[in-house]
Amino acid sequence: MKKFQLNAEPREELGKKSVKALRAEGKIPAVLNGGKHVDLPYEGPLKPGEKVVNVDGKRGLITTDIVVKNEDVRKLIYSPDIFEIDLNINGEERKAVLKEIQFQPVKDTILHLDFLEVGEEKPIVMEVPVQIEGHAEGVKAGGKLTLSMRKLKVKALYNQIPERLIVNVDTLGLGKSLAVGDLHFEGLELMNAKNAVVCAVQLTRAARGAAAKADK
Repeated sequence: MKKFQLNAEPREELGKKSVKALRAEGKIPAVLNGGKHVDLPYEGPLKPGEKVVNVDGKRGLITTDIVVKNEDVRKLIYSPDIFEIDLNINGEERKAVLKEIQFQPVKDTILHLDFLEVGEEKPIVMEVPVQIEGHAEGVKAGGKLTLSMRKLKVKALYNQIPERLIVNVDTLGLGKSLAVGDLHFEGLELMNAKNAVVCAVQLTRAARGAAAKADK
């Protein structure tokens, strides 16, 4: 994963008025999930922006409400790459990945960001772009290669997640496909349905015609 440096501030004022004021200043409200679990009721100290989210009535999860600048996250958001984020919250360093972006449906402006704190001991689930490699046998025979899944969900430690999942199609024949269950990547667990088709070589009219002539 590529690295990305991002500064943030804790957000203590919540509510619609506060959010509207932040957006008017070119800032984006966000939350950092993945903090430590605590027993409820929790009476321990909380840092600025932190709160305890009830998980099951007995356990809670500490999350942190933060604010980031719109201009600081553009390269993070408008990129096909995934990043390991060095998140600096008022001088405190936290490692995170970007999990979710909420856009305004009409103007397409960014409304909210969800970050997930990561560590070297806890696996996470992320979507990773698929990159096709090679020249399929079926394409040489006149077929057309189609990519049905541009991203796959993988589960692994954050520092083992690659920037791309390379899928070689050299041996993929005419009319054949590769499903999630056909793929294997060292150290990664694929979370999509095993029968989901990732890519395929479809028959074209030209290929059908050539096949029909060959059968005569």
